[in-house]
Amino acid sequence: MSPFFLLLLLISSLNLGHAQSQPKNQAFISMLITQNGLDFVKQLLVEKAISSLISLQLPNIEKSTKIPLMGNVYLVLSNITMYRMDVPFSNVKPKETGIFILASGVSCNLSMNWYYSYSTWLGPVRISDHEVQVEGMEVGLTLGLKNQEGSLDLKLKDCDSNVKDVFIKLDGGASWLYQGIVDAFEGIIESAVKNAITKKLGKGISKLDSYLKSLPKEVPVDDHSSLNVTFVNDVLLSDSSVGFQTNGLFIERNGSLPILNLFHKNTKLPILCTNLSKMLAITLDEAVFNSASALYYDAKFMHWIVDQIPDQSLLNTAGWRFIIPQLYKKYPNHKMNLNISFSSPPLVEISNHKAGANVFVDLTIDVLEEDKVIPVACISLVIQASGLVKINGNNLVGAVRLDDFGMSLKWSNVGNLRMYLIQPAMWAIIETVFLPYANEHLGKGLPLPIIHGFTLQDAEIILSMSSVAVCSDVAYTESNEHFVKLIE
Repeated sequence: MSPFFLLLLLISSLNLGHAQSQPKNQAFISMLITQNGLDFVKQLLVEKAISSLISLQLPNIEKSTKIPLMGNVYLVLSNITMYRMDVPFSNVKPKETGIFILASGVSCNLSMNWYYSYSTWLGPVRISDHEVQVEGMEVGLTLGLKNQEGSLDLKLKDCDSNVKDVFIKLDGGASWLYQGIVDAFEGIIESAVKNAITKKLGKGISKLDSYLKSLPKEVPVDDHSSLNVTFVNDVLLSDSSVGFQTNGLFIERNGSLPILNLFHKNTKLPILCTNLSKMLAITLDEAVFNSASALYYDAKFMHWIVDQIPDQSLLNTAGWRFIIPQLYKKYPNHKMNLNISFSSPPLVEISNHKAGANVFVDLTIDVLEEDKVIPVACISLVIQASGLVKINGNNLVGAVRLDDFGMSLKWSNVGNLRMYLIQPAMWAIIETVFLPYANEHLGKGLPLPIIHGFTLQDAEIILSMSSVAVCSDVAYTESNEHFVKLIE
């Protein structure tokens, strides 16, 4: 029996049915990055961009210029290296045409060697040590983001920069030369810095695009199933958020992905979060859990044999001698097994803020005689349970508790059974066997589609009549080396 199907008992905003009835070309998991989330990602990328630009080498610059009284002077700047950059202000703004990022007040420092020569009776003169400070720079990017064959496609649509001032500090040389160098190189240095930054950012965006395209289209849940996270529908851009949708249905692990109709125009995402200060909102439609229910049920995982329980006396006919006397009389002191199988996929019915799960189970009592397994009776159970949903790391987890159960005799080879005598034993079996087993695996939970290296923080759960929403902030760790090196 696969552990994950038990998660279906607790999701408290779902009405589960059969996944086969769900159209596979629709979106069932929605993700919204709010303005705060965009600011967080922007700041992270700005920091990585600054890190990648430090030690950036610019090409050598050569120029001949005419200086009063001296005539023509040949000037060369070499080993031009950017060794410091400061970005005091940056902003990100999504628009219908793309995502606009502006960095302003940018300053950077460059070190370089400089050389000049002119004809004198002493011969050529050479000087080194040269420092340049660029201030008041603005860098603006416009990024295009769309769904391309189920993956995200990121393109640099526009990149522009402006420089307000260039300050040149020279160590060595004659004072008459300073203004000549400033006049000769100010525009060239400005252009070189702008071109180098633009080129570096273009490469960084290209690497980020490759990274997004490499994201897997399925997320493993366990050894048997995965979550289909193929992007469907258009990326939804508003003036304060970016929204995505994925298919979100359960599929067989390592099976072929279903062919999806990927392109439908989005109008509005089903986001339930009321706290707009959160960075990220993820909404899971009930169809996600419908597909899991049907997948495990059809794969025959919702069946198992119980041969060890806390009250081991219930697995011997002697423990039933006063409950089912005829069983003990026919099979005295025989060991027993409990054969448990779901008669249909689990069904969870939810109202707002409350989970109500109905699970239909057939429990067959087996008697062990030498090398034979003898079914003696089958009891149909309808278990009513309620649960709690929470976040552990990047997983949706929870726990269930028993509210009530009903039972009826399906068949018996040992005569009629008095169900009111059996009820306490069934209650003990559900409480000590079924629920602990369920909660053990529920603690592992369902992995949410979060990029590796990012972790949910201070998450809130919101339940509705047909979906569950996770509203959360996000933290980043340096463990994702691939992401760290995106724009380096």
